[in-house]
Amino acid sequence: MNQTLTMTFQNSLEFAQQLDVADKLSRYRQEFHYPQVNGKDVVYFTGNSLGLQPKRAQKFVDEVMNDWKELAVEGHFYAEKPWWDYHERLAAGLGKVVGAKPEEVSVMNTLTVNLHLLMVSFYRPTNKRFKILCEEKAFPSDQYMLQSQVKFHGFDPKDAIVEVKKRVGEHSWRTEDIIDKISEVGDELALVLIGGVNYYNGQVFDMKSITQVGKSVGAYVGWDLAHAVGNIELKLHDWNVDFAAWCSYKYMNSGPGNASGIFVHEKHLGEKEIPRFEGWWGTKKETRFLMQPNFDPIATADAWQLSNPPILSIAPYLASLELFDQVGMDALIEKQQKIVAYLEFILKEIDKEVDSSFEIITPKERGCQLSVFLHGEGKELFDYLMRNGVITDWREPNVIRLAPAPFYCSYADMYIFGQILKEGILNS
Repeated sequence: MNQTLTMTFQNSLEFAQQLDVADKLSRYRQEFHYPQVNGKDVVYFTGNSLGLQPKRAQKFVDEVMNDWKELAVEGHFYAEKPWWDYHERLAAGLGKVVGAKPEEVSVMNTLTVNLHLLMVSFYRPTNKRFKILCEEKAFPSDQYMLQSQVKFHGFDPKDAIVEVKKRVGEHSWRTEDIIDKISEVGDELALVLIGGVNYYNGQVFDMKSITQVGKSVGAYVGWDLAHAVGNIELKLHDWNVDFAAWCSYKYMNSGPGNASGIFVHEKHLGEKEIPRFEGWWGTKKETRFLMQPNFDPIATADAWQLSNPPILSIAPYLASLELFDQVGMDALIEKQQKIVAYLEFILKEIDKEVDSSFEIITPKERGCQLSVFLHGEGKELFDYLMRNGVITDWREPNVIRLAPAPFYCSYADMYIFGQILKEGILNS
């Protein structure tokens, strides 16, 4: 049994500090820069939006800047980390994070750009098989992307996009409803594309089962893993996922708007005839600089690259991946489960102490994030939290999203948050 489930928590600073002393990852807190409010490090709950800056990121960026200064164009081949294959240094580490072979991952562009590029290959509708299945109220960028894709192919989004809804009165999706809908659409289904972790309620979808059923009806299956990568266990290769894409600036701590990652299953690699928008950085390295007129795809996910990678963007990504490689996803997930359980305990304890009512809408299938309805409270409470050093996220009508990332959040942070939350409610 998970030790977290059998542990008796206490709502005290002393107990939280004891948990921190026993925490094998506590030393990694010193690897990150923290904003300060009122002269103190903040309690940072928005790693699901933008991760904190690793201190070592500056060194990695400075290396590129110095190589540019000292070598100029020659940095492509003669820098300590030559730019022409710089992105390849991320493949092994990312493979471990997402459960893929190194050749199945690449780094390029940004998330929605990459989803569009991947859909060139994996949304190939016919008059009969043209529908896309997604979750109800997917992240807006995904909604816009799907709508524009089906319209580009001449279909009406009302006919082509099938949204799986939550049941009336429920805050999360049921796997059986998704599976039933896939079976119902059947041979009309061209693509399943869902966010692996829902941005609003923090639910982790059963990607293995959904992928299996989607494939069984002849559809391609892809995942938007913006809120999943660096957060939960992923086994994209073993689950037989066709493709996936993710941003790197949330739990991966690569910096604002930085380069996205992609996954393409090895069974699709090396296919010269697969529909794909192509550019010269996707050609074989051996012939790339011969400037040949015909595209000769490299036999990895790099074949989906168009242009040479943005080195200044991926340098901090490489710095962060160095930390992930040192710690490993197993250790991060172990702490994640425990610290989120402690946060849930703190919320329930504070709920008992104040005349308010919290409703956690995140199901047990979750990663770092807890989404909480603050019934009877308004945005004034959120503003109070922010003024007092708790950096969290507000979603209308009255939901706060709390994401204690295990790399840099402490158990003492959870206790301190609880006390500030209580003060905010009692003083309102």
